[in-house]
Amino acid sequence: MRDALVGRALDGRYQIEARLARGGMATIYLATDLRLDRTVAVKVMHPALADDAGFVSRFQREARSAARLAHNHVVAVHDQGSDDGCVYLVMEYVAGRTLRDVVREHGPLDPAQALALLDPVLEALGAAHAAGFVHRDVKPENVLISDDGRVKVADFGLARAVSSQTTGTTQGMLIGTVAYLSPEQVERGIADIRSDVYGAGILLYELLTAQVPFAGETPLAVAYQHVNTDVPPPSRVRAGLSDDLDSLVLRATRRDPDARYPDAAAFLRDVRRLRRGLPDPRPFADRRDTLVVTGVVPSVDDSWASLGALPAGTVGVPAPADSPKSPAPAPLNSPPVNSQGRPKPGGTTPPPAESPRPSARRARHTGLILVAMLALICSVAFGAWWLGAGPGRTVAVPAVVGQTEDEAGSLLDSQGLRMVVAQRVWSETIPRGQVKEVMPTPGSTLKPGDTVEAVVSSGPERYRVPALTGMTADSAKAALAKVKLKLGEQQRAYNETVKPGLILSSDPPAAKPLKRNSVVTVVVSKGPKPVPVPVVAGLSLAEAKTAVESRRLRYDVTERFSDSVPSGLVISADPRAGKVVDKGTTVSLRVSKGPPPVEVPSVVDSRSADAVDELRRLGLKTELQEGIITPLGRVYSQSPGAGEVVPRGTTVILKIF
Repeated sequence: MRDALVGRALDGRYQIEARLARGGMATIYLATDLRLDRTVAVKVMHPALADDAGFVSRFQREARSAARLAHNHVVAVHDQGSDDGCVYLVMEYVAGRTLRDVVREHGPLDPAQALALLDPVLEALGAAHAAGFVHRDVKPENVLISDDGRVKVADFGLARAVSSQTTGTTQGMLIGTVAYLSPEQVERGIADIRSDVYGAGILLYELLTAQVPFAGETPLAVAYQHVNTDVPPPSRVRAGLSDDLDSLVLRATRRDPDARYPDAAAFLRDVRRLRRGLPDPRPFADRRDTLVVTGVVPSVDDSWASLGALPAGTVGVPAPADSPKSPAPAPLNSPPVNSQGRPKPGGTTPPPAESPRPSARRARHTGLILVAMLALICSVAFGAWWLGAGPGRTVAVPAVVGQTEDEAGSLLDSQGLRMVVAQRVWSETIPRGQVKEVMPTPGSTLKPGDTVEAVVSSGPERYRVPALTGMTADSAKAALAKVKLKLGEQQRAYNETVKPGLILSSDPPAAKPLKRNSVVTVVVSKGPKPVPVPVVAGLSLAEAKTAVESRRLRYDVTERFSDSVPSGLVISADPRAGKVVDKGTTVSLRVSKGPPPVEVPSVVDSRSADAVDELRRLGLKTELQEGIITPLGRVYSQSPGAGEVVPRGTTVILKIF
């Protein structure tokens, strides 16, 4: 299908001419800068990234930073912008091929060739590290070799912008080609200049062996090996490599970042030191008649610019049309010639062979045509079988993004491909169970039986609020942490039935789906609401009990003598009336037993008036019984008798004579 962007002018300035390549994050186009009338490369971000405002902002900042990185071996960034949903980056157009093409065409390179190709890559990384940049995605696809011999590193800043974004688009996925990721990028998602050193070490390993050190059925299997396995020496795969080369690769690829070269410049110094002891790189020609030649090895402090138009190391320049060629071999039976190509003296020239007759020539010519036609037909038939049903048959990965997991699996199965779910990721925009992306990308060609790795959406990342009622705050916090939620404000309320300190309710309620790290507010019981102690003084004991129990308070009773409160009535309460106490508190009721008892004194033989006064002073009453004649006026008998204990107010009978 025709690409919709081809023919469009982004921002009215960059005329898209043709699509060059498509990757996991962007599509690259050949374009013309209409304002400056020059050819450029335009990298357009995929819609999934362009829809994230946070990513776009970070991408623009990184692009502006990368534009300030000016170096002979870094692809220049000219511009960046956004046009009707298309977020793009305008870069220098490098006509040529990638380092991946070189490895694919030529296989393992000679040590001198491999180091000569790595030299400008490390110089570019060293300049970037000195300027504070980390590439994060060093791999052969990001190393370009132009047709005129320049070596340039591409995509500075893009990997950092992508790895910084946090939307569901790439969340949970590794940024960078997994074969070149450092252990710290896999484990912690962080990268520094030593991560670039690790990627460059893997790159050197591949140049020397034509394969990466770790392979597996899924990217996750490869990432696991980076974290748990040391990179083996390349001589284990390709015999004959020197110990110095092994040491160079192994130091650059240590799993501990502190054990690697501290930066690309230190790595480059050892590369150049080792190159001085090697022969000049052996030239080789690619399929486009581009001759790969080598320059002198600069000293550690030399720059590429000091070497003239062509940088030191391996570069490609077109082979000139008039380059000297080896002389063609002389025909059989030709006379001996000297160094100038003239016949040697004494040489004999054989007589010319007799020309065949015309009819014989025609017959032989016709036979050759028939043989050629038969060979052509056989070749076409064999090629058709090879490509259509034989080992050379390939199938294109169908477009299954947006389909359900079952639909995508069925479609790929119908094409002879096998789908495995490599990862399930959260997505705010893609429904649960739909395919988010596949590797290789749709349109890529595979052989029947090959595996397509799918990333399937798990839908929006949501976690249900657990049932928190009846838990303590600490228990609720632990339960929420298990489902990626947080305990928020703890409100408090009185409750007649739930014990103090236990949760009454939550907001949002139980089973409500929430985003990761959402806050849940809870209401914690303070127990029953406190009540005031009722007024019970002067009430009978029965009335006081009823008043206390009506407020869900308890009571106990103590009796006391009282001169002022009649027996059976409440004297007072403790706690005092009106004090606010928790329900269930015990109130002590003090109940009167009446006045305290008194001991009856002896008043016998006392004058009647004196006896009455003494008894009244003790709170006793008197009753006088006098005869007809009382000549003495004295008490001769009393009842109760002296020494008896009686309640106050008791009447003492006095007999007078």
